[in-house]
Amino acid sequence: MYPRTNYEMTEEDLKLLLEACKPVIAMKIGSYIPDNPQENANRAWQKLGKKMGFEHTTVQPIQGKSTRFFTAVPSETLTQKSEREVREREAFQRARIKEIQNEIDALQKQLSALLEVK
Repeated sequence: MYPRTNYEMTEEDLKLLLEACKPVIAMKIGSYIPDNPQENANRAWQKLGKKMGFEHTTVQPIQGKSTRFFTAVPSETLTQKSEREVREREAFQRARIKEIQNEIDALQKQLSALLEVK
């Protein structure tokens, strides 16, 4: 997982986001139900995330700063994701190999000590 990054949206982005959060005024005709403010806000964050390069579901405010500032996890392309997964698998394998080698070394020392006791 990528580390969180600080972002600052423009005043225009903030206005669009706040506008999306407003209640939807609709006249009910039939069984149609308009999107609620939460759904609209989620879409606005998703659009902003695509524009600025972050995962919209990871947004958190920054305490002590205005509402234009927030943190989020940067987005990754499919290529970046594949490369990251390969790196993580290789790092896990290297760590596991070292762990097993240390266990083997410790067991060989124990075996040598037991063989010397005779």
